[in-house]
Amino acid sequence: MRRSRKVKILATIGPASSSEGMLQKLFEAGADVFRINMSHTDHELMRTLVARIRSVEEKVGRPIGILADLQGPKLRVGKFANGKEVLTLGQTFTLDDNPEPGSSTRVYLPHPEILSSVEAGHRLLIDDGKLELKAVKSDGKSIVCT
Repeated sequence: MRRSRKVKILATIGPASSSEGMLQKLFEAGADVFRINMSHTDHELMRTLVARIRSVEEKVGRPIGILADLQGPKLRVGKFANGKEVLTLGQTFTLDDNPEPGSSTRVYLPHPEILSSVEAGHRLLIDDGKLELKAVKSDGKSIVCT
């Protein structure tokens, strides 16, 4: 299947599109490049997805591009016991080194370099900047914010 168009069609791989059969259908429907979102992909899954894409490539006899979308400086916090929590304006909230599921008052921050470098007065942006926390106190193991 030779394509003569001058643009490429990129398809993002997700849970519904990660099987080898679905990847082949997407290729046959016009996808030239598959995007793997590395924010939600560990090394093992990455290896599996690349192997599936290369298998489809062998079947169709045509090179297929892979785009590994690397996350910028966004860092993630741990999980919450109730799935998610809603913070209220002025509430005290702690980011800490305790890997236990979070609550409405605290959550695990698996980045010791942040815990040790944030000082009182620093701003922390959460959820792509939709939420701004201000560090009130930091001891290297936790950051108390409002």
